[in-house]
Amino acid sequence: MSKECVLIVEDDVDIREGVRILLESEDYVVEEAENGKQGLELLKEETDLVILDVMMPGMSGLRTCEEIRKVSNVPVLFLTAKAQESDKLIGLMAGGDDYLPKPFSYAELLGRVKALLRRYNIYMGRNLPQSESREMYLEKSGIRIHETFNEVFVNGVEKEVSDIEYHILLLMMQHPGKIFSAQNLYESVWEEPYFYSCNATVMVHIRKLRVKIEKDPQNPRYIRTVWGKGYKFEPDTK
Repeated sequence: MSKECVLIVEDDVDIREGVRILLESEDYVVEEAENGKQGLELLKEETDLVILDVMMPGMSGLRTCEEIRKVSNVPVLFLTAKAQESDKLIGLMAGGDDYLPKPFSYAELLGRVKALLRRYNIYMGRNLPQSESREMYLEKSGIRIHETFNEVFVNGVEKEVSDIEYHILLLMMQHPGKIFSAQNLYESVWEEPYFYSCNATVMVHIRKLRVKIEKDPQNPRYIRTVWGKGYKFEPDTK
C-alpha cells in the first residue's frame, strides 16, 4: 500500500516546517508550496489532501481552492488566522472541506487530517476487497448511490459531489423519512464534537448538495427542511 500524500500550501515557513515534521512522523509523504501558484503546480493525481492557508500574498487560498476544484475533488483543509463564522462559510463555499483557525494544536490538526483522509479513501473506493466494491447501490426516488464509495446518479445522470456531500446524502437515504438535526449530521458525517457554530457548516453543505441533485434547489424534492428540527430525505411516493 502506497503512502498517502499531503500537499501543504502555506507562506509561513515555520508553520509549514512544523506541519511537515508532524505529518512525516506519521508516515505521510509531504510536499510543500509557499504560495497558491506553486501549490497548483505541485497538485497531482496522487495528492490525497491539501492543507491550504487562506491569507497568502499573490493568489489567496480561497482563489487557489477554486482553481483546485476545477480539476480535483481532493479534500482541502483551510488554515487561517480568521476565526469568524462568515470567513468559515466563505471558505466552505469556495470548495473547502474543513477549516482550522490558527493557532491550532498539532493533535487537532492531525485529527482533522486523519478524518479527511479516511473519508477520501472511502470516496475513492480504496483499500476495499473487490467483492465489496461491486454493485452495492441504494436507489430511491430516482437517486442511485453506491454504498461504499462516491457514485451518485440522478435519473441516470452521474453527479459529481464532494465526499462530505456524498456521506450526507448516503446517511439520509439509508434512513428515509428520518429527521436529522444539524447535530446528528455533523457528528455522524464529520465525526467530530458538535458546537452551535457547526449549524452553518451543515447548512452550507446541504445547500451545495441541493444545487447538484435537485431540479429546483429552492423547492427541493429530495432533501427537505423540517423547520426547527433539521432535514430529511423524503422518498417520492408519486
